[in-house]
Amino acid sequence: AAVEIRGAGDDQEIRFLSGGNQQKVVLARWLALNPRILLFDEPTRGIDVGAKSAIHDLVRRLARDGAAVLMISSDLPELLGMSDRIVVMRDGHVAGELPAGATEEEVVALAVGTAREVVA
Repeated sequence: AAVEIRGAGDDQEIRFLSGGNQQKVVLARWLALNPRILLFDEPTRGIDVGAKSAIHDLVRRLARDGAAVLMISSDLPELLGMSDRIVVMRDGHVAGELPAGATEEEVVALAVGTAREVVA
């Protein structure tokens, strides 16, 4: 999968790239290994909207191409928009599992302990 990185030129040091482009460089390095399972922990935290969209597109493409993708995020709208299934953790344990199309209210109810588990 291709990762589009924007910089001043081929010789620009990674540390001088924007935060979003630095994230994409790290991602590109891992993707060069052709992993079958990917774990993303807050993959879009602190980056601009354009870089966030590019990373979302890449994650969707990887999943569509057969990679197993596990995303951890505190950004609830991001999870709702990206997930085929959501597993909610509370106090170090699985509080429940929700299918794609779950609502914010259902996720929050599991997170705070006011709902029953729904298995996809």
